[in-house]
Amino acid sequence: MSAKKEIHYYFVDEAGDLTLFGRRGRLLVGTPGCSNCFMLGVAQLPDPAMVEAQMTALRQALLADAYFAGVPSMQPKAKKTALLFHAKDDPPEVRREVFRLLSGFGAKVQVAVRRKMALVELARMRRAAGRKLAPGDVYDDLAKRLFRNLLHKADENQIIFARRGKSDRAGALDRAITKAKVNFEQKWGKPSDKPTTIGSEYSHASAGLQVIDYYLWALQRLYERAEARFFELLRADYRLIMDLDDKRRRAYGEWYSDANPLDLGKIKAF
Repeated sequence: MSAKKEIHYYFVDEAGDLTLFGRRGRLLVGTPGCSNCFMLGVAQLPDPAMVEAQMTALRQALLADAYFAGVPSMQPKAKKTALLFHAKDDPPEVRREVFRLLSGFGAKVQVAVRRKMALVELARMRRAAGRKLAPGDVYDDLAKRLFRNLLHKADENQIIFARRGKSDRAGALDRAITKAKVNFEQKWGKPSDKPTTIGSEYSHASAGLQVIDYYLWALQRLYERAEARFFELLRADYRLIMDLDDKRRRAYGEWYSDANPLDLGKIKAF
């Protein structure tokens, strides 16, 4: 009797944005409304179908609760909480209920962080050399870093990226994942050729994408607002956080894990 095939399911989303400059090259980083960092995160979920069922059941229960009857984000026409869970838009009471669910999903989360002032310097260097730093370049580089040590562990991998707007970047994402496999093979001298399916979906169509949205929001609040309470609720599920531009101790940045737990006092100020 053959052993059951092991499949790893990954869901990828972002937090913050890659806006660096405004009109006429005006620097926007550090101004009100502009984030200080950009994050790309991946959540590995052992049972996406269970996550989908529980998240759907929670949303339906909340929508049927008279307490939320007049809340704007709970109205179908708003296309917010009535359609999907999104930490930035959800009312605090809803957010708390989602946090209660998350710890039971067995998520393993990894996040790569870029500080936007470092990206400003990189963009200026590229410009001086006659090239441009495109947002897709940064995104794809982080995807490559996140998956470098993940894709050899199961018999098969399925990756869903959150889709933004109408563009389909399937080709670029496929190349980023291929580079991640090559980097693993070059580093460890082992093959990383497991079948990998790559897709993209809008977040309302995937509970897994809604899960990673919440983990990213909690970490973003820690970095951007020095607010630790949301991160602490989920701390055990963050397996690796790579602060790639905090080079005070190491040239490759500061990596937080069980061996080096993250807390507010360790984060480099913006």
